[in-house]
This record gives sequence, C-alpha cells and structure tokens, in this order.
Amino acid sequence: MDETERAQKSVERFQKQVGVLREEIGRVIVGNRGVVDGVLTCMLAGSHALLEGVPGLGKTMLVRTLAEAVGLDFSRIQFTPDLMPADIIGTTVIEETATGAQRFEFRKGPVFANIVLADEVNRATPKTQSALLEAMQEHRVTVGTKTYQIEEPYFVMATQNPLEMEGTYPLPEAQLDRFFFKLQVPFPTREELHTIIDRTTTAHHVEVKPVVSRADILEMQEIARSVPVARSVQDYAIRVLEATHPDHAEATERVRRFVRTGASPRGAQAMLLASKIRALLEGRFAPSIDDVRTVSTPALRHRILLNFEGEAEGISADAVIDEILEQTPESKA
Repeated sequence: MDETERAQKSVERFQKQVGVLREEIGRVIVGNRGVVDGVLTCMLAGSHALLEGVPGLGKTMLVRTLAEAVGLDFSRIQFTPDLMPADIIGTTVIEETATGAQRFEFRKGPVFANIVLADEVNRATPKTQSALLEAMQEHRVTVGTKTYQIEEPYFVMATQNPLEMEGTYPLPEAQLDRFFFKLQVPFPTREELHTIIDRTTTAHHVEVKPVVSRADILEMQEIARSVPVARSVQDYAIRVLEATHPDHAEATERVRRFVRTGASPRGAQAMLLASKIRALLEGRFAPSIDDVRTVSTPALRHRILLNFEGEAEGISADAVIDEILEQTPESKA
C-alpha cells in the first residue's frame, strides 16, 4: 500500500468515526449541526471550546452526550463567585495510615477528567478562573512542588451567558486565547422546538452508548495533525491574522478604527488545524483557502478585542472578521 492509499484510508476511517459520533449525539441533541461540528473540531484538535448562548439551549446536555458517546470521564464545575481554586484543581489533606502515622495526600479535583464542563465560567473571580490556565494549556496541574499530569484526551468546554452580565467577571485575555473556538449557540427553529418538546415532555428516553473509544480519539487527533498544508493556504491564514492588528499594513478600516488588540499566533494555529479537520470531514487530505475562511470566525472572534469606540458603536468582532475576509486576497501580489 503506497502513501496515497494510506492517506485515503485514514480519511475514510476519520469520516466514518465522526459520522457515527454525530449520529449518536443527534439522537439526543436536536439540530445545531454547526455547534456540534465545532465542539467535535475542538476535541479532535486536542483543544477547548467556549460556548455562548442563553440558558436552556442544551449546552450542558451536548457535553454530557459527547462524553457518553466517546466513553470518557466527564465532570461538571458550576462556577460561582465563591468558588475557590482548590475546588477546581483539588486539595492536599492529612490522612492517617494503618499504622497510625499521618501523611499528606493530594485529592484530585473535578479538573482531572477527560471532558470538563466549566458552566458559567465568567461568574467566578479572576483568581479562580486562572486555576484553569495551566490545565488548559499544558494538560497538567502543579500543586506546591508537585506536578500532576491529566490523562489524554483532555477537553474543556466552558459556557457563558450573554444576557446575565450582572455579577460576572470578564474572562482574562490569556484565558480567552486558550479556547480553540468560541461558538455561539442559536435559538432553535420552530420545527426543532417541536422535536425538543416531543422528546422531553413524553416518556421518550435515549440511552447514549459509547461508539468511539479513547484510542480512536487519540488516533483521530494524530491524523488531523498529519494533514499537509500548502504554503499558499498557510500564507493566507497568516495574512488574515495580520489584518486583525490595527497597526499592521494589512489592517482594514474597521480594524484600525475599532480594534484595540488583534489575534495572537494561536489564532493562526487554530485556523490551520481547524481547516485540516474540516478537509478530513469532507473527504480531503489537504485544506483549502475556503476551509480557512469557513473556520476564521469561530477561531478569531474571541481573540479580537474591541476598543471603547468599537464597543460604544455596537461593532461585533464577527463584522470585523467579515470585512477582513472580504478584503484579504487569496494570493499576495
């Protein structure tokens, strides 16, 4: 079997496994195909997702269903103003041994799971929010002088409510940057509401079964990273990233006027890795510029920080990204 045949088989296996996973999730989650694919993309990239939407749209149910469909450990952390870092990462306790001696033992917190739901993450204080930083970036936790590795795969999905802003703390820029995608959960259509009500107000009950194993997820993550990217596609992603910075020559009019800080290099990494995964989902072993365009908004919207004028004018990061994509040529002349 030559290299081309091996690549084709990898793509087919990837597509089949994601298809089975989508189908199992769809038995519980109604609609929201774009959000489901976005969450799966983050997991297959070995990174994290930030979901924004009003309460009751099934964000928690989506993560729980995903965890059950892949047979991974799941934990949920409800973020509140009085939540402390030790409530997340764990704490050291004194334990008595069988001989009567005492010793210190670290008891792991809920962050030590394969899939972690950080519910209403912006309700906790910045000190508590920062407890997630090391775990999200390096998949490990340091307590005192000891470092504890978190078992792979590791995926954090955080939710925040765009309406109830009273009593919330904005996420630090460093933490926002660690989310691969920021996904906006839309309100369901009338037809979807009918289906939701039929499923939730009757005796209908679905038991989600594991359809993809831990080993499968790790293999799919490796396949995604092995996809080659043409230099022209990579250059396009870099030019889009550069255009988010108001002091750069590639910046558009809206960026110069309304943006305070552009996206970090993690934005380009997210665009390219997500483009690889999108290509695999469509049966290709090479991403295109169109793939980069498609994933740019969820990859960059939380990494572009507006200035006072932008916020006062009600300009959205999505509108800024749309202008950048319209004005960035496919190839540099």
